[in-house]
Amino acid sequence: MTKKLPNAVHTSMASLNFSSAAGQEQSRKERRELYENQQSRRISNSSAPCPSCVCPEDYTKPFMSFLTENPTVFHTVDYFAKSLESHGFSKLSEREIWNDKLEKGGKYYVERNGSSMVAFVIGKEYQPGKGAGIVAGHIDALTARLKPITKLPNKAGYVQLGVAPYAGGFNSTWWDRDLGIGGRVLVKDKSSGKIQTKLVKLDWPRKTFAKYDEVARIPTLAPHFGAPANGPFDKETQMVPIIGLDDSEESDAHAQSSNANVVSGNKSFVATQPERLVKAIAKELDIEDYSDIMNWELELFDMQPAQLGGIDKEFIFAGRIDDKLCSFSAIEALVASSSHAAKDGGGSGTDATIKIVALFDDEEIGSLLRQGAHGDLLPTVIERVGEAFSTDGFGANLLSQTYANSFLISSDVTHAVNPNFLGAYLKNHAPRLNVGVSIQADPNGHTTTDAVSTALLMRIAEKAGSQLQVFQIRNGTRSGGTVGPMLSSKLGVRAIDAGLPQLSMHSIRATTGSLDPGLGVKLYAGFFDYFEEVDKEFVQ
Repeated sequence: MTKKLPNAVHTSMASLNFSSAAGQEQSRKERRELYENQQSRRISNSSAPCPSCVCPEDYTKPFMSFLTENPTVFHTVDYFAKSLESHGFSKLSEREIWNDKLEKGGKYYVERNGSSMVAFVIGKEYQPGKGAGIVAGHIDALTARLKPITKLPNKAGYVQLGVAPYAGGFNSTWWDRDLGIGGRVLVKDKSSGKIQTKLVKLDWPRKTFAKYDEVARIPTLAPHFGAPANGPFDKETQMVPIIGLDDSEESDAHAQSSNANVVSGNKSFVATQPERLVKAIAKELDIEDYSDIMNWELELFDMQPAQLGGIDKEFIFAGRIDDKLCSFSAIEALVASSSHAAKDGGGSGTDATIKIVALFDDEEIGSLLRQGAHGDLLPTVIERVGEAFSTDGFGANLLSQTYANSFLISSDVTHAVNPNFLGAYLKNHAPRLNVGVSIQADPNGHTTTDAVSTALLMRIAEKAGSQLQVFQIRNGTRSGGTVGPMLSSKLGVRAIDAGLPQLSMHSIRATTGSLDPGLGVKLYAGFFDYFEEVDKEFVQ
């Protein structure tokens, strides 16, 4: 028999949803009325802190627009940077000294490689040795990246593109999809001689059909051909995207001549790329001289916009949900929390910690590069903040004290229960959509969750009026990894894995709940607002 949980939405009390059944009986209208009533009560009581005045439905359409308009990791960082700046955050450079730039109560962010970032708010009462409340996730997604030399010989009148799968990209869900091309382009400015980065997207559905024919597709072989259509398939030779038509045949001998792999000297970068792709990108970026394009990092992406689904619009169908979902919620939560603190002092009455959101690249391939979670971006940010406010030097003692007083939420997506495969899930550990963030547990250390971190987050959820669920895999199945274990072991901070659920993880199109982005904002904002207060409840 399914065990039912007290309805956290009605009681404003959070508890672990082992059955994941609570809240499903409420209609969409009832939920909306409840949130509006809560919002009205909080607004009318302006003297009280407002860490939980978040209406989840307010974040549905902004999240969908964010997913659609920012398909690559570079677009994502650029979007978050602009959003943060619009809310009073200042950009810092890793190449500069920060000591004279940081102020108590200040809001800042720093990027690395254009593909990872850390945003943080320094408490008005911060002192070196005080802890940090950290929400960390990743913003890379499964994709296919253009090879250094993407130009291929025409075959049977088709122009094709040399690409390579990133992480688990090029799985079976990539066949017969409308694919755009986007990323960053390095362009040399003739007047200054400086090389700058520009972002580009080729995605004709929001333009005119005739403007681009470089939209890509990986065509299947019709089942009428028998065994060859059934696979297995060679990703090098049988999953090559087509980007156009050209009847002028180019021989393999010419394409693989002795200097075909030369990418420097007298040969420009664009000479190694498909001519029509170069023209399309140059036109998009208003580049007249193609030789000004020094290099690029481009990838394929699913062009279908994020959209609502379900009879009552309970779902979001979209690409790249993993893990732009939790990353979006974390940034919005930091913005909301900093606004609460500026208005009324935050949820705990004190403001002595650093509130941090860290978003990394390369999680899907192990996080080992400098922009990944194994890099030193997060610890150096914490160390720099401590040093800026330390009068006697910020050495090992203060640094260790800072980490001991800190707490990390590793906010990666988890698996929502699939009604067609109930036997694949562990009973009472199968999260549902539109209920809330799910704690991810694993007995073998693939996540950071333990009893202490679970108890702490439960207390925060209770104060924030959020509901928690729990996920754990069945015995005999290996859990996926997150940035949590590598960060918590490197820093020595207490930590928990807690992310939002989704269906069809690692598919080119996935599903989450339409309320889930906002439910993530609600819990993570509550964490930023209440961590300092709740942490004092635990014996040190």
